[in-house]
Amino acid sequence: MDFSTLYEQGCGKKYAYNFDEIIERHGTDSLKYDLAVKRGMPGDILPFWVADMDFKSPPEVLDALSRRIRHGIFGYSHTAGESYFNALYNWYNDRFDWQIRPEWLVKTPGVVFSICIAIRTLTKPGDAVIIQQPVYHPFENSVKNNGRRLVVNQLLYGSGRYQINYNEFERLIAEENVKMFILCNPHNPVGRVWTREELIQLGDICVRHGVYVVSDEIHQDFVYPGYKHSVFAALKPEYADIAVTCTAPSKTFNIPGLKISNIFISNEKIRRLFLEELKKLGYGQPNLMGMLACQAAYEKGAHWLDELICYLSDNLALFRKFLSDELPDIYMVEPEGTYLLWLDFSKLGLSDTELEQLLVHKAKIWLNSGPTFGAGGQGFQRFNIACPRAVLQEGLNRLKNAFQDIINQ
Repeated sequence: MDFSTLYEQGCGKKYAYNFDEIIERHGTDSLKYDLAVKRGMPGDILPFWVADMDFKSPPEVLDALSRRIRHGIFGYSHTAGESYFNALYNWYNDRFDWQIRPEWLVKTPGVVFSICIAIRTLTKPGDAVIIQQPVYHPFENSVKNNGRRLVVNQLLYGSGRYQINYNEFERLIAEENVKMFILCNPHNPVGRVWTREELIQLGDICVRHGVYVVSDEIHQDFVYPGYKHSVFAALKPEYADIAVTCTAPSKTFNIPGLKISNIFISNEKIRRLFLEELKKLGYGQPNLMGMLACQAAYEKGAHWLDELICYLSDNLALFRKFLSDELPDIYMVEPEGTYLLWLDFSKLGLSDTELEQLLVHKAKIWLNSGPTFGAGGQGFQRFNIACPRAVLQEGLNRLKNAFQDIINQ
């Protein structure tokens, strides 16, 4: 297949940044690349699983880190700088029309860490916490590992799109005496960017029943043309009063290893309880390099991000057309956001075990198996397209070579 004819179907432009550069990641302690054999995978498997990108972070981020490295001292650091907050304020004001306040901000080492802190802060052992599967699997783990009771409001899948079952959502909250809802927006892995109207329906139910909302908005910067991310806490004052909003620059600028997240809690009581739980864990200053990278990214990384989204749009166009032309029985749930594609293999009639074996040992590509995302994940796989186009091309060719015989039967 001639991939070069597909490039104009996305943004169709030349880039100031070299997203086509293939960077060797083996031997760098990469979770994505260096754990294959240890986890029973072939040594030559091509990874498209864990949600980090194969692109260098913006040059402005690398410059900020290099300057501090050249300074050579990495001592205890002040974490309440006005310039850091201003970088965050401008980003959220400009991109999401959300005006944050300094006192709302709590810095932590990660979103999942923060979800666990919120669970421990706002619920008691045995309390019910509701999530919407299929969803990012650490949600379930965080609930269970902290001794809370998991309640699942499964998303409705039909005509190639996911919707929320509001009637069941409210019924489960009432019947199970749910205390907390963990919202994923944009949704990982199904790619929905929930509309303002959808979020208001969820929010009104939670307010009505006194349910706290922990909103994971880590993928908020990856939204495709025609869609708009709405910050849950910004929709109504009463939502802000029950919300813990979890954000981070880690997905956006490919810096998850620097361990910095920005959590916003406008309710003073909730914020005080959250901070008290942090103190119990002995957590103090955030990672110095993470804060430097975050500030530089939000101050100077907007152009890099805008070009990245164009590049990802081109990758998405390539993927979409390839499936249509070569593998029509594998259905791609059209993403509204994120760089993670949710692929429906159910038409092939394979069990999840058979599907996994074909992907790993015949196609030699490493994806995320659908069942790990919980109810509704059977027959699906998650595919990360945040990689140079040549790498994506190779992955698609491997997929075709492994499954073409089955599809042509």
